[in-house]
Amino acid sequence: MNYYPDRDGDLPELSGGTLTTTALVQRHLAGARVVKAFNNIDFHRLLTLARPAGAPDRSALPVAGDDEGAKAQVARLLDALGYDAVDIGTIADSWRIRPGTPVYVQPYFPPQRPEGLDLEESFRWFVDTPGVPVPADQVRKLADQAVL
Repeated sequence: MNYYPDRDGDLPELSGGTLTTTALVQRHLAGARVVKAFNNIDFHRLLTLARPAGAPDRSALPVAGDDEGAKAQVARLLDALGYDAVDIGTIADSWRIRPGTPVYVQPYFPPQRPEGLDLEESFRWFVDTPGVPVPADQVRKLADQAVL
């Protein structure tokens, strides 16, 4: 549910900010209980940063949706997978966790990626570099910093 105009083509409602990707999905799945989650972390860090409940280095992931019961279900799934959930609001608020926002992918990486890597070296760095735990209070703070 991440919109990349270069990949997806220009969708004026999404580009102009009048509609979130989550709202677009909800429109296509009328009657479904849509919750945006898992979109702000890459697949490798999703696997390697998972920790049991109560672990001091447990990370959190944001969730957004209009149905409180559905968000609670997603929060339980995140907990089972090793993450805390941070409710950032409704479908209309889900833009706060889209690509380019402060909470999107980068917080889970070390601060500086080495420069001058070729494609193979970049992939190796991506796979070999451990993730950085991002606790719930930091996820909340970063989501709150997002601007349209």
